[in-house]
Amino acid sequence: METTIAVARLSALAQDSRLAVFRLLVRAGREGVPAGEIARALEITPNTLSAQLTLLSNAGLIRSRRDGRSIIYTADYDGMSELLVYLMEDCCQGRPEVCSPLAEAASRAACCNASPEGTRK
Repeated sequence: METTIAVARLSALAQDSRLAVFRLLVRAGREGVPAGEIARALEITPNTLSAQLTLLSNAGLIRSRRDGRSIIYTADYDGMSELLVYLMEDCCQGRPEVCSPLAEAASRAACCNASPEGTRK
C-alpha cells in the first residue's frame, strides 16, 4: 500500500462521526446497512451523513450498492485489511512479543473466529 492511500484512510477515520459510521458498518457485516438506518442509529442528519459516506468511500473504506430505492453501505474489508497490514508490517522487528497483544485481540474478535459460512468456530 502506498503511504498516500494509508494517510487518506487514516484521515477519513480521524473524525468522530466517520469513525462511528465505519465501526457500525464493520459490525453489520457484509449484509450492510441502508443509509437511512445509519442516520437514525447514529443521529446524523442525512446531508452530513452523505458527506461522511462519500469521504469514507473515496478513501476505500466502505462500498455501496443499490437495493431497490435504498442504498446499502458495507465496510470494505479488503481496504480495512490492507490498512491494518500496512500499519503492522514492520511491527515486530524480530520481537514477536511486541505484536502478541494484537494477535490475541484478533483471535478473540468475532469476525476472526467465524468460518466461511458465517458460523463461529
